[in-house]
Amino acid sequence: MLQVPAFGRQTEYWVAETDGMTSRARLAEASGEYQSTIPPRIAGWAPSVPAGLMADTEEAAAALGRFDSYARGVLGDGSPSLGPMSSILLRTESTSSSQIENLTVGARQLALAEIDQSKSENARTVVANVRAMEAALALADRLDPDAVLEMHRALLSGQAGWEDHAGRWRDSLIWVGRSSVSPRGASHVAPQANLVPAAMDDLMEFIRRDDLPVVVQAAVAHAQFENIHPFSDGNGRTGRALVHSMLRAKALVTSTTAPVSAGLLKDTEHYFEALTAYRDGDARPIVEQFAAAARFAAHAGSDLVDQLSGQIDGARARMSGLRPQAAGWKVLPHLLSQPVISTNYLTVNAGMGHQTAQNALAQLVEAGVLEERTGLRRNRVWQHSGIIAVLDHFAQSLIRR
Repeated sequence: MLQVPAFGRQTEYWVAETDGMTSRARLAEASGEYQSTIPPRIAGWAPSVPAGLMADTEEAAAALGRFDSYARGVLGDGSPSLGPMSSILLRTESTSSSQIENLTVGARQLALAEIDQSKSENARTVVANVRAMEAALALADRLDPDAVLEMHRALLSGQAGWEDHAGRWRDSLIWVGRSSVSPRGASHVAPQANLVPAAMDDLMEFIRRDDLPVVVQAAVAHAQFENIHPFSDGNGRTGRALVHSMLRAKALVTSTTAPVSAGLLKDTEHYFEALTAYRDGDARPIVEQFAAAARFAAHAGSDLVDQLSGQIDGARARMSGLRPQAAGWKVLPHLLSQPVISTNYLTVNAGMGHQTAQNALAQLVEAGVLEERTGLRRNRVWQHSGIIAVLDHFAQSLIRR
């Protein structure tokens, strides 16, 4: 056991209101006393981490550090692929985080959404999760409540119907359970809304400490965040984005993004059980989950770097007949982060004129690097099918596990 302050309970009274679908008898049953949680203060928590668990977390932290160094070593600090590789790992991590919330989307649809060519609502939602992850990393140097609100604003601003809630602490009760009209019988009733601001101030003070093992600190901070449930929606994705902000702030992963959510996706049942155990005063299960997820992230991330780097190496070999000044070479690094592209994408992101972009795409099609899949005369897109296949295989392998 790794003891942490347990969440308290307070008794409240709920009056259920009709949702147009619940019978009067059920509404009567849904009204009555219930218990919401009271978040403990953890800013000054002094952990007594068992030796075995400490060794486990130190091994996990070392694995993340090696992964970060490996990505730099494979791609090189000055490589034009390092930034795009970081972007694709970030997108992979955002996709995995969304899958935990049952938001699934293929790599092609996600890439299409990035260039405003997808009709998939899920894809647009996951793109918003990417933006939240980007905001989290950009705000790593100032971990405070305003930074968390900014992460959440980036996430929910792109989620239809939730724009008014973006970047705001919730102002109503929220619970995890089967009933939409009552918290009675819920598996978890979050703290009352008026308790959220002070609880988040305390949590961010805890996160800014530099005297704790990073994996232990990240796991505890994440569990505290998820049990506070400070937002009306997007708590899971914002909470996992905050983890990456911590890993960057603590200098554990500085060059790229480790797919930690992919590790949590391997065993969501135990992940949610660990959040419950934390609420009851035992942080060991969530720390163990994070240590395992970190080790998986390091291993799977390194493998993904190798596979994606191999795709670029293969493309480079197929382009060997192009003259060094050919426009197609300028497109190549972009394919990692954006395996589906358009002429408009290249004019905006690669600084090409329209005709130069067309020439570049034609060169890459002729070399067998890209293929045009729409068959349209307008709004045409070109894709690198190998990179898409690698990303889809990675996502499917997580689900199979």
